[in-house]
Amino acid sequence: MVIKPKIRGFICTNAHPVGCAKHVQNQIDYVKQQGAVANGPKNVLVIGASTGYGLATRITSAFGCGAKTLGLFFEKEGTERRTASAGWYNTAAFEKAAAAEGLWAKHINGDAFSDELKDKTLDVISKEMGKIDLVVYSLASPRRTDPTTGITHMSTLKPIGEAYTANTLNTSKRIIESATVEPASEEEIANTVKVMGGEDWEMWINRLQDAGLLSENCQTVSYTYIGKELTWPIYGKATIGKAKEDLDRAAVAINKKIAPVNGKGFVASLNAVVTQASSAIPIMPLYISLMFKVMKEEGTQEGCIEQLYGLFNKCLYPTGERILDDAGRLRMDGKELAEHVQAKVAELWPQVTTENIDELTDYIGYHNEFLQLFGFGLDGVDYEADFDPQIGLDGLT
Repeated sequence: MVIKPKIRGFICTNAHPVGCAKHVQNQIDYVKQQGAVANGPKNVLVIGASTGYGLATRITSAFGCGAKTLGLFFEKEGTERRTASAGWYNTAAFEKAAAAEGLWAKHINGDAFSDELKDKTLDVISKEMGKIDLVVYSLASPRRTDPTTGITHMSTLKPIGEAYTANTLNTSKRIIESATVEPASEEEIANTVKVMGGEDWEMWINRLQDAGLLSENCQTVSYTYIGKELTWPIYGKATIGKAKEDLDRAAVAINKKIAPVNGKGFVASLNAVVTQASSAIPIMPLYISLMFKVMKEEGTQEGCIEQLYGLFNKCLYPTGERILDDAGRLRMDGKELAEHVQAKVAELWPQVTTENIDELTDYIGYHNEFLQLFGFGLDGVDYEADFDPQIGLDGLT
């Protein structure tokens, strides 16, 4: 079939197999150009490995460190009439590229919250990898079924305490409008923490440590976004923020758990980037479009792969002293949260109208990056050609 993007609201419902492969290859090329990560990991488990920061982590681990990588995700394969998800195609492309360079790379497709998938993962690690020296938790999901209770919890994107009203960018209509989000209930807050907090990360580490599958001096990291005053009402100080605070709690518990193997657990705060998840959060498309405008003009804007390669070199495997914030987190968001960047974004925000979006923001750049998440809009891809959407996870043909 000839595959064109199908966008509904903040969701793209299809993906392009060759475009996704190109997107993956561009990230691989970046890592190779930067050179090898000194003293990087050799056995890496990435929980949430098929898109965004998780995919960039797997690429950096494999092509920057020569590591074996086991990637976990929940993605859909294609049919005769329907494309697979972008993560499916990303994984096919990544594993084909890894195999071409003799790098061990396997995956498990399923519900990473479940005991069943944890059992499968531990079995693969024990039989084919050996002990893990880096566990990365980069799972993004709107719901989670607790394996202990069987209850399914749904997350919400709401402020806490009072309603929040602000100008936002309606990406489906490409207009600036005022949006009001009502405050979350206590139940909604608790459910969001259940889905997006640190409980499942902690469960994973407990299982791995109890099974003796974590190496001496192992590390584990969970990704977060903290932001600053501009995004706090709907992010940092909202339901998502409460869930992210729970990651700090989990990090403390994890450090105690893996102390016998001299392990370290960290929360890493990264830049705001264009992802399917961030596109769903009120005000974030406008904030990111403005942030892109300011940071691109000064040459400091970074995407997922730049952030992750920097995280490995500067924070996880630094040649000098590791720098942490007061809460013990790893920080890669300093350029975005610089006072002059945030001040400029705050200055521009109330000035943006539907008529001057392209002048005052980099919405075009935002939209292009959104399309590239699904394999569209990349140079060197013939988007008029016929492609088979039924590509297996044994690689692209």
